[in-house]
Amino acid sequence: MNARVYARNNTPVARVAAGNAPQAASRHALLVLFAAIYLVVSGATRALLAARAGAAEQVSTGDLFSVFAVGLGYDLVTALYLCAPFALWLLFLPQRAYRSRVHRALVWIGFYLVTLSVTYLAAVEYFFFDEFNARFNYVAVEYLIYPHEVFINIWESYPVARAILAAAVVSGLLLWALRSRIARALEARAAPAERVRPALVVLIALAAAHSGVDSTSGRFNHNRIADELAANGIYSFFSAAATSDLDYRQYYTTIENSEAIARARRIVAQPNATFLPNAANPLARRIQYAGPPRLLNVIVLLEESLGAGFLGAYGDTRGLTPNLDRIARESLVFTNTYATGTRTVRGMEAVTASFPPVPAESLVKRRGNEGMFNWSGVMRRNGYSPTFVYGGYGTFDNMNYFFGNNGYRVIDRTDMDAPKFSNIWGVSDEDLFRNAFRVYDEQHARGERIFSVVMTTSNHKPFTFPEGVNGVAPRGGGREAGVRYADYAIGGFMDELRRRPYFRDTLVVIVADHGARVYGREDIPLPSYEIPFIVYAPRHIAPRRVAALVSQIDVAPTVLGLLNISYDSVFFGKDVLAAAPANRSAPLNHNRDIALYSDGIVNELGFRGARASFAYDREQRRQRPVPGDEEGLKDTASLFQIAYDLYRTRRYRLD
Repeated sequence: MNARVYARNNTPVARVAAGNAPQAASRHALLVLFAAIYLVVSGATRALLAARAGAAEQVSTGDLFSVFAVGLGYDLVTALYLCAPFALWLLFLPQRAYRSRVHRALVWIGFYLVTLSVTYLAAVEYFFFDEFNARFNYVAVEYLIYPHEVFINIWESYPVARAILAAAVVSGLLLWALRSRIARALEARAAPAERVRPALVVLIALAAAHSGVDSTSGRFNHNRIADELAANGIYSFFSAAATSDLDYRQYYTTIENSEAIARARRIVAQPNATFLPNAANPLARRIQYAGPPRLLNVIVLLEESLGAGFLGAYGDTRGLTPNLDRIARESLVFTNTYATGTRTVRGMEAVTASFPPVPAESLVKRRGNEGMFNWSGVMRRNGYSPTFVYGGYGTFDNMNYFFGNNGYRVIDRTDMDAPKFSNIWGVSDEDLFRNAFRVYDEQHARGERIFSVVMTTSNHKPFTFPEGVNGVAPRGGGREAGVRYADYAIGGFMDELRRRPYFRDTLVVIVADHGARVYGREDIPLPSYEIPFIVYAPRHIAPRRVAALVSQIDVAPTVLGLLNISYDSVFFGKDVLAAAPANRSAPLNHNRDIALYSDGIVNELGFRGARASFAYDREQRRQRPVPGDEEGLKDTASLFQIAYDLYRTRRYRLD
């Protein structure tokens, strides 16, 4: 029998099949193909983004070698993370199961879906970079917490269907080009011992990369855009997610606590403030104004994405905001005001709680944010009935919980009359203001003193609006259309307010939650943080323009000063009209970078102890590195360190 078998296997055909035909590939060729597909797509994404940034003069030709060299490193590390589960699968899958029809089908389907995913993700990265001038960061992590609102907004704002179709076609073509390689790999035979080495190589390399590489490893110069281009979107996303609830003291520069307290007290000091002895909060102080308070109604219009650069009152020449420009001529206008961050929740914590933007998460969304010292508490103690009026669903970003547990009566979309127009983010600004007046009219009828924070939504992608607004297309028209509509709605709000019997005794604050977008080479590009801050009460406050440096955290203390209200405070902001000119600063945050801007210097603290100082030329709108400003860096560390400690220990209170 052995002779017959030998004869049958020694035919010319058998000899060719055994010796001359191409050998089946190793099953780990699938792993190599998988990684190669990812590296090609990721590299192509980086090249496209670099070309876009180069055309906008955000990166120079000299940056490109480092961009692609560092970028390849991040791509390889990310590929290791992605390949590790597949490597283990190929290691432990028995030979019979590996060559089965079911497994072959799974591999083909899996390859197509993975290729489709990474190709579509490349399109998503392109649009994200266009909006935020960054790879996926903590903003992307936050967005995924609320998929309903975010995914519908993306669908309405971007060509999602075309991107999916293009990704599907590209994925199909890639697999067609690789079909023979995949087929040969699926024919591979490998003994268990032969599978171990490839898997070990992947796992050992991954362990080394995990211990030696993080999101800051690839920073190679002071051009933020170049660093973002070198980064990897998937790696950046999961890095941001992993550090969303980070311990400030573990990751940022800190100083000895008694020195930090002394520096923080100096930063918040103003001439009419006296620190309270033996208070649990070291910033507790008595703010004293001469004479009786002016208890006007106060309405704060917190305007979505309304950067100062859109307003004629702040120097724009496009004529986008005729109503705001007219209001500004009758108002107190602060012309040098900065948002603390780039998200709505950052603006909310700054304006209502006068709290600096401690990384990574806003206190609006943190655990333990109940009963904090905030603007509403001061107003309640002076006879006001605070309300928070929001045109969207206040469950988004934890808004209802934060405001409801900090002294406000919450009115959101669920409490409003049927709107004439709405999109995924909320009712139109006109509908929002109409419902707000219903609340105020009822309060006035009951004899309540009005204090209200109103959060708008219309000036946000997808930029859709009601019909019949001059110069604004109902189906959108981009960011400028959003500004035009926001201005139109504010003009209508003021017209309605003038008809109310309580108009004579009402003060309106117009301030943005943040600028329109983050755009620039710097880690914290200051022009993106410039916002309007306008106080309108023509019967009580004379029009003038104030050029002093102002932060969002100064809004509440400054308005309380205009009302001449004396109070005990632990605010991090101060009344800029009472503070000494040399004692003004603005805390800032972008992703995981934080800074304090003061006297033309931006002192920046980065993740894992990074520190840097930059001189800012406001006329040229440029930053340049300067030798470390040690005193300024210590002040920066003190402010954020004390803020973190006070929140963590629940001492951001007066009791």
